[in-house]
Parts: sequence; C-alpha cells; structure tokens
Amino acid sequence: MSQLTLVRVSAECPGQMRAVSPEIGLAGILAGQEADLAARQAQLATSRAAVSRMVAERASHRTNHGERLLGIDAIHHRLERMGHCATTEILSSQPGNQRPEDLLASRPADTEALGRGITMRTLYQSAVRNQPHVTAYAHWLLSRGSEVRTIPATPQRLVIVDRAQALVPIDPADNRQGALYVTEPGILAALLDLFEQAWNTAVPLGAASPEDPRTSLTPTERELLRLLSSGLTDDAAGQRLGISSRTVGRHMSSIMERLGASSRFEAGIKAAHRGWL
Repeated sequence: MSQLTLVRVSAECPGQMRAVSPEIGLAGILAGQEADLAARQAQLATSRAAVSRMVAERASHRTNHGERLLGIDAIHHRLERMGHCATTEILSSQPGNQRPEDLLASRPADTEALGRGITMRTLYQSAVRNQPHVTAYAHWLLSRGSEVRTIPATPQRLVIVDRAQALVPIDPADNRQGALYVTEPGILAALLDLFEQAWNTAVPLGAASPEDPRTSLTPTERELLRLLSSGLTDDAAGQRLGISSRTVGRHMSSIMERLGASSRFEAGIKAAHRGWL
C-alpha cells in the first residue's frame, strides 16, 4: 500500500503508518501512471521507426530468411499457409482500414485456427469504433476466445505466427508495394518486441478509454498531439490514427480551446509547458 503513496511512515509514532489524504495520494498514483504511459509510448514510437528501417533494408533483396511478396493474391496465399501451419499462437496488428470482403475472406481461416486451440491476440486502432464491419469482426473474434485490444495508433500492419514467421508490409505507408515474409530471428525479435510494447499500452476492446484526469485529453488526442509535434501533417497524422484530416482538425480545435490558444503554434507551446507532450 505504501508503494501507492496512500500511507506514509509517521514522524510522531516511529514504526507506525499514517494515512495520506486521498486527493494527494491518488494524484501521485496518476502522475506515476501518466509518466509510465508516456515513456512506453515514446519507446513504442522509437521501436516502430527502427523496425520500419530494418524491414525496408531487408526488403531490398531476398535472403534465406526473407521473401518479397508482390500482389494481393500472393499475400493472401502466404497468410493462409501461415495460419494453417500455426501450432501455438497468432499475433496481429491491424489498422482500421480493412475492407469487408477481406474480413469475410479471413473468417474461415480464423475459425479453423481458433478451433484448433490456437491463441490469437489482435490489435486494432481505436478508430475502428467508427467502422461497424471491423467492430463486428473484432467482437466475433472475442466471442470465440481471441483477445482483442485497441490503441490510438497501431505499430503497423503485421502478422506473427508461432514467433517463428511474420508478414509485414514493405512500406507501411503504401501497402501496394507488397509484403515481406520474414523468418530471420533478428527481425522477428524486433517485431515481437514492437507488438508487445503496443499490446501493453492498448486497452481491451469495449473498455472505456477515459480522459486523462489531469489534462482532459483522450488517448487519441494525446497521440495526435505527439504526432503533430513531431512534424507530421494533418493528413499523415490522420492516416496513422485511422481518422480523416477533418477529424484531426476538430480534435485540434477542441484542444486549442481547452488550452486557450489562438493558433496551433501557441497550442504547442502551452501543451509542452503543461507537460502534455
């Protein structure tokens, strides 16, 4: 309990504890949790960039541990083989822009894998709440024993099977470039670390994503501030979060109003000053 700052050692009575005011104690707990979350999000952003560079380098040539796949049919065929060969677990990170027909095509393979007792953990962007067909599929996965969590910005699209093989886009910004099938231990370790970092910062599907009681920011708003402060445009930040540039503008207008800022530049300064970034 003392580790949660709700009690402290008494100065008047050695060996005894005294209660801390709930307002003070809980504020300390929240501050610690916020600092931990911010650190994990920063680590996730760094890992995401490192993995993207690594994949791009390996994609430039074929090795004994990797293969370029061009065309959606080749990618679907590889995914089917990976799912069929799975023996323990399937981990996947999925942006919210999945087409209904792609989800429909995935259902037989997912049904077969779950029926064999394969553990499945799936990450979706928080924006899928505005996409009924994706939300319905995610709840279908949950109903069959899969674990599903959401996060404002997924690491990138990826599938990892049995921690031994993975499929990732060659260029996360343009899926038309194709995918890279990976079995190289070094890349797999980096991808697994990236997935676990994201998983640990995500929330279970259906769970509330409460506003930060100190800043009144939602997780999506906090991530948007971070992305824009790193130099991304509205379009690029929106694409990362799975929302439109118009929605980005609405979020920023709300944030500026709360900060009492008349421009985004002023908002950035005030947000940094208040520790929101």
